[in-house]
Amino acid sequence: MKNIQKTNSVYGSTCNLESITLKSIVALGIKPNERLKQDGIKFLKLLPSNNISCAFFDPQYRGVLDKLDYGNEGERQKGRSTLVQMDESKICEFVSGIDRVLVPSGHLFLWLDKYHLVEGINEWFKDTDLNVVDMITWNKLRMGMGYRTRRVSEYLMVLQKSPKRAKGVWCIHNIPDVWDESVSVKHPHGKPVNLQSELISAVTKVGDVVMDPAAGSFSVMESAKKSGRWFIGCDLEG
Repeated sequence: MKNIQKTNSVYGSTCNLESITLKSIVALGIKPNERLKQDGIKFLKLLPSNNISCAFFDPQYRGVLDKLDYGNEGERQKGRSTLVQMDESKICEFVSGIDRVLVPSGHLFLWLDKYHLVEGINEWFKDTDLNVVDMITWNKLRMGMGYRTRRVSEYLMVLQKSPKRAKGVWCIHNIPDVWDESVSVKHPHGKPVNLQSELISAVTKVGDVVMDPAAGSFSVMESAKKSGRWFIGCDLEG
């Protein structure tokens, strides 16, 4: 009979990452669970290295408005066009700052549109310890714009800071990689609260701190509170 070599399963139901505590956050002068009006880069510099286990980032890329220029930016894209835009260098600065503050094996959930997904975003991570480990397609259940096909989806890229591992880090294993959820919030960057809540629950413990340095509609704050976690983050619009 052949000897069968046993291997450790990548699955687990417990998250054991250690991250910054609420007490430490308050000591830094950061108010949790509040819509802070602040520059995100400056906010990231307040945080110590290797202390956050879960972060979200939803860039306000100028590229979307440039590539989907229909000549009516003031009408069909009125909400988005009034927001402060991020160029590639600013996005890289955000990603670098998030990489610094994440704990080893911590996660960054990065929102992307189809254009950036297809064009490629490897330059954003080339000088970081972040690795792509998964991706989720969000079906918004409403029709968007597009020269040819119409946009009904956005994409959530899942990145993990080295070392890559699942067991002891990711503790929910029934999240589908295509997620249907409508959003009623009146904000150009409104995101699915239930999906974000499930992901937060998958990679953090109750009472942990979740971060979003460019919070937009502050849907991540709502998701964190729904999951029993604390939120820290900010946005230029407040």
